[in-house]
Amino acid sequence: MAAQNKPTGSSRPRRPSRLLGNLLYALLLLLVVLFLLAPFFWMVQNAFKTPLQIIKLPPELIFQPTLRNFQNVFGTQNFLRYITNSLIIGAGCTLVGLLLGLPAAYSIARYRQNRLAIAILMARMVPGITFLVPLFIIFRALGLVDTYTSLILAHMLVGLPFIIWVMVPFFESIPRELTEAAVVDGASALRTFAAVVLPLSGPGIVTAAILSFVFSWNNFMFSIVLASNRTRTVPVAI
Repeated sequence: MAAQNKPTGSSRPRRPSRLLGNLLYALLLLLVVLFLLAPFFWMVQNAFKTPLQIIKLPPELIFQPTLRNFQNVFGTQNFLRYITNSLIIGAGCTLVGLLLGLPAAYSIARYRQNRLAIAILMARMVPGITFLVPLFIIFRALGLVDTYTSLILAHMLVGLPFIIWVMVPFFESIPRELTEAAVVDGASALRTFAAVVLPLSGPGIVTAAILSFVFSWNNFMFSIVLASNRTRTVPVAI
């Protein structure tokens, strides 16, 4: 009986091998992170170098930093205004895109409106330059050229379809029983959407908002045509 109760050698946990595997996995993750962060480190380092130090080969890792580049950018080029413009336009595009895109995405996911989804996808696939001339003519007729309104609406051509297509899978993953239970308890469709669906879709909303803001921030084509000195954004200024 005593011999049968003894654990066999094969059932013992192999802690040294598991520890070695964890160390190798951590080392691999560290190498990947360093590889991905190397360009950002290089940009930050070059910001504190002189032009000659930037192009010097081999590059200097130890050098005397300088703030002359920042003085030139913010002192003589008024880049603070351009950054403010980009923040206002990006935030406005993201906010309006979420207000319109979240209900649209929920409607597509809830009622299986596949034709509407395909139409939105086709609008996303059309090159943005196709809309540029018509938008400029419309905004010029309305007196909206060189305004935040025209740039926010133009940037939404990219942000709104993207928000809808990011959010549709999140809304489809929510069990229908939850929304049906809310309706049985007396909640309206709007209250169900606001109190049940949106809180469960928080990660998707954050993802869509961040990517929409990044797309708006990086947009160059609409900004260079519809913006002037007053509403110039960072990509155009650069």
